[in-house]
Amino acid sequence: MSKVLNSEIHEKYFSRSSCQETGAQVFKGYIVDVPERSVFPGEIHVMDGVIVARECLESVPEGSPFYLPGFTDAHIHIESSMMIPENFAKVAVTHGVVNAVCDPHEIANVLGVPGIEFMIENARNSRFNFCFGLPSCVPSSHLETAGAVIDAGMTEELIKREDLHFLAEMMNYPGVIFGDSEVMRKIEAARKAGKKIDGHAPGVTGEDIAGYASAGITTDHECVTLAEAREKVKNGMKIIVREGSAARNFDVLYPIIDESPENTMLCSDDRHPDDLVNGHIDDMVRRGIGKGLQLWNILDAACVNPVKHYGLPACLMQKGDRATFIAVDNLTDFEVQTTVIDGHIVYDRCSGVNAEAIACGNNPVHVLNNFVAGRITEKDIAFDIPAGRTVNVIVAKDGELITSREKTCTDMFSDSMVQKLIVYNRYGNGTPKVGFIKGFGLEKGAFGTTVAHDSHNIVATGASDAEIVQVINTLIGSKGGLCVSCEGNTDILPLPIAGIMSPGTGEEISVKYRQLDKMVKLLGCRMKSPFITLSFMALPVIKDIKLTDKGLVDVNAFDFISLVE
Repeated sequence: MSKVLNSEIHEKYFSRSSCQETGAQVFKGYIVDVPERSVFPGEIHVMDGVIVARECLESVPEGSPFYLPGFTDAHIHIESSMMIPENFAKVAVTHGVVNAVCDPHEIANVLGVPGIEFMIENARNSRFNFCFGLPSCVPSSHLETAGAVIDAGMTEELIKREDLHFLAEMMNYPGVIFGDSEVMRKIEAARKAGKKIDGHAPGVTGEDIAGYASAGITTDHECVTLAEAREKVKNGMKIIVREGSAARNFDVLYPIIDESPENTMLCSDDRHPDDLVNGHIDDMVRRGIGKGLQLWNILDAACVNPVKHYGLPACLMQKGDRATFIAVDNLTDFEVQTTVIDGHIVYDRCSGVNAEAIACGNNPVHVLNNFVAGRITEKDIAFDIPAGRTVNVIVAKDGELITSREKTCTDMFSDSMVQKLIVYNRYGNGTPKVGFIKGFGLEKGAFGTTVAHDSHNIVATGASDAEIVQVINTLIGSKGGLCVSCEGNTDILPLPIAGIMSPGTGEEISVKYRQLDKMVKLLGCRMKSPFITLSFMALPVIKDIKLTDKGLVDVNAFDFISLVE
């Protein structure tokens, strides 16, 4: 028998006699059987990474932990954490997350299939349960330039791979609704392969959402109103309630979890490193309990429904399941004490992450990128507008990915804090595109990023052309990152892997990210997450108006519009 558990960590809760008699490790405490909706004192017997028995006891010592299935993030882009998968896992397990349903379309839009394979190979260095899907929209639309293409023909072959478990979010909802042949071939390929199809249909309702769902699309994580979530459930879709760094929808959508517990899951979608270090799915569970949700319903959404929907490895803490579970202090605060994956303690609150236990491979980290943009000057972003003309301005909203469109007279720019927004093709075949944005409120300086969903071109905004150019050229010099510049002082978090990830640890990335975030706020920005909000200003598949490297886009019309009217 391979001894995989560190008995010293849980000595207080082990039954040593049982270990000696059966050869199993024994966890003693309150067993939270989520599928059966019961809590009882008992023991979990583990041998060779599998639960071989569960026994009910009359009592357990005071202060014993509560054992329950680990949490699942039902939709996440690991790349948004700026960490490579093996380092993301070390942070996630501190919050009791043991599974992540991952769409690698961020790196796929930069590097194509080699990017997807990088994620899969690096994930094999960790015992964490990564479930990767095949990105369905590379590029996300014809309205922007990506670094790669995965077309229907490629999809028909790639979806057959055993390490690609579902067709990831179908962002081209107009293509589904209107029966675009390329889109429908991808969907049909997934259905033939017996793979689930994830959705992405922000604000789509009525006959359109009925048609979208009937194509075989099973989930949606883009709901921003309760009415929208209810309508999608009626059309047979499962709602993945999202609480990310920019899109924070839990406070609005949480009632759907009690209303339709069998049709809900939880996700972070895009979570930046500072937020991820502080909380993950565990925080959503705590908040749900605090809002009065039924315990079993929120735990179904966090622990059970994603496992069943995506066919994840059995880890519901039943006899015969993989020994993957967590211990929490109580069923109100859900403070994670211990995380166990396949019988290995990979996190303990007292001692931290057990790096040796979570590691299970040694695939080297190769730095790969696709970044050939040339430096620019202030002349490249100059844009003279005659006085008194009306301009289509993007209005960014804190905590949302959706923007609104405001027609503003140039005479009002200074009063309304309208500032330039620049998107520049990083792949070397374009010129900077100029737009105008309201909402960041910078009083001075500029900031920018190459984490710019989904094609990850360069996006920057600021109070002066000189500072914007400084930010863009610094990002070009580092071939990717997050950058802030003000009054001659420039700082950057380099992201050398595809221009969107760092090989550093979660703590290293988080510390630098918080420094840059603080710098942006000292420039006058009042947004909670300015970098991640900026990263979505170039995404033309989320309403209402966005700027890409090709121009200003009316997302509702799914077409380009004029900047000046």
